[in-house]
Amino acid sequence: MRKNFVEELKWRGMLAQMMPGTEDLLQKEMVTAYLGTDPTADSLHIGHLCGIMMLRHLQRCGHKPIILVGGATGMIGDPSGKSQERNLLNDATLRHNQECIKAQVAKFLDFDSNEANAAEMVNNYDWMKDFTFLDFAREVGKHITVNYMMAKESVQQRLNGTARDGLSFTEFTYQLLQGYDFLYLYQHKGVKLQLGGNDQWGNMTTGTELIRRTLGNEVETYALTCPLITKADGKKFGKTESGNVWLDRHRTTPYAFYQFWLNVSDDDAERYIKIFTSLDKETIDGLVEEHRQDPGRRVLQRKLAEEVTVMVHSKEDLEMAQEASNILFGKSTKESLLKLDEQTLLDVFEGVPHFTLDRSELGQPAIELFTRDDVKVFPSKGEMRKMVQGGGVSLNKEKLDDQNRPVTAGDLIDDKYLLVQRGKKNYFLITVK
Repeated sequence: MRKNFVEELKWRGMLAQMMPGTEDLLQKEMVTAYLGTDPTADSLHIGHLCGIMMLRHLQRCGHKPIILVGGATGMIGDPSGKSQERNLLNDATLRHNQECIKAQVAKFLDFDSNEANAAEMVNNYDWMKDFTFLDFAREVGKHITVNYMMAKESVQQRLNGTARDGLSFTEFTYQLLQGYDFLYLYQHKGVKLQLGGNDQWGNMTTGTELIRRTLGNEVETYALTCPLITKADGKKFGKTESGNVWLDRHRTTPYAFYQFWLNVSDDDAERYIKIFTSLDKETIDGLVEEHRQDPGRRVLQRKLAEEVTVMVHSKEDLEMAQEASNILFGKSTKESLLKLDEQTLLDVFEGVPHFTLDRSELGQPAIELFTRDDVKVFPSKGEMRKMVQGGGVSLNKEKLDDQNRPVTAGDLIDDKYLLVQRGKKNYFLITVK
């Protein structure tokens, strides 16, 4: 008896709606299902993770996941939940983005298995690029009426002026293109189920309708959606002040990624640990209970941050992120500091006072450098002397025993930074140019 995929999604809070008969189909046979993703960037961000986790659970329940990169549809845009059209991409950019996305998704899905349910990646550009407009109008357009397309909520929103620019013909045809993807995948890959976010429900049901009208009423295909993830305060999930939280380490460092999950609220942590990890129900229920007994220990946030960071990055990246956290909040050494790459160092000390110093000033005693008007780590030389004598000053995580010790180029981290600590919690980052 295969594990029940729908039940798995339900207890995790990952099921929004599904067409009647979906659960019966999944229990009856190995189902091939697909989920589309947008290739407009060379990295996914955590807003894509719920869909990717659906595919992960699908495969673990014995079914076959296909991830579709929307190379053709990515050239057009999608009106679902959006108020503006997307930028069009060229072929080379799309291919590059597809390869980068596959490398990320391979951490969640098994593409290399010899089993029948090995994951696959496809690109709808491959079957759309030679499809002429006339052929498309004849083979696809004749099956779906304009009245049917106009009734979709996403189209209505654009037409009724909730979006500033109206709806172009290009975007109006999007649901037909997405519907044709489902038809093509049904015919060539035996796909019977489409997965997606709840904002895609209209496009997904257009696909099942197109298949029914093209191939006959006896052909049954299904759609299942996950809810759009929000934060407990109703705001959009996955956005920070600096923008999206990306899966690519060059866009969001593993440290910043780890910190994002570590800092979610208690309510969100309880929801997110079900959605964004593969931990089983018993383990999660135990963690929730432990967290409620002592919320201050942030058991849920810590476990959530660990699990997702290892899944997206690696165990080594998790350890580095934890070590980086200790630099700011706990005991650590100069060696810990030197291990950080430049971007992580800047992420760790993002909120601390930041000064700039000219390289020609190096070689002076610490007391001269750190009491200058433009590098005001200490309000006065007297204050600094007193703190140095009390053992309360560190340079690059090493105690400063002598206020007159020269600060030289040999002290620089990454040949450009000095980290001064005054007391236990006050840090100052100096960039030497």
